[in-house]
Amino acid sequence: MKLEISDYEYNNIVSDILRNKEFKKLENYTHHKTSRLEHSKRVSLYSYKICKLLKLDYVSAARGGLLHDFFFNKYKENKARTLMKDHPKIALKNAKKHFKINKIEANIIESHMYPLNIKCKPRYAESFIVSTVDKMSCLYEKSVGYTNEICFRVGKTAIYMFLFLFS
Repeated sequence: MKLEISDYEYNNIVSDILRNKEFKKLENYTHHKTSRLEHSKRVSLYSYKICKLLKLDYVSAARGGLLHDFFFNKYKENKARTLMKDHPKIALKNAKKHFKINKIEANIIESHMYPLNIKCKPRYAESFIVSTVDKMSCLYEKSVGYTNEICFRVGKTAIYMFLFLFS
């Protein structure tokens, strides 16, 4: 499910973020049946493409989309709802600590959980697009992840049955 990105302009826009040692740690965190880094790259790339097509600020969409889940906490059963609501603030704090963030990027990061968190609304078209792409990416990643799990388990069961029947 790794996303290979060959768009030269996009890569130039986000290269400083992708090279950042702290940001690279997102590879170690599972998010929607993939890594948080892969999820963020997917949200960023598709938001960039949509905003570019619509002649919006695609640079802010790419950067804000990449940084929208820049946090290292793990979801725990009893605290998942709190983290779901609070992680945009944590991501924005981390983004500001490591990068220069403009007002559109800041709004993208802090409002990406809209409408699940209605306290912080998207104020820009780019923010709304990233929030929507985030939801679509989540659905895609979970669907692929569960499909892979099911196929693996069915395949494993078939092998065991074959070995049992023919041994």
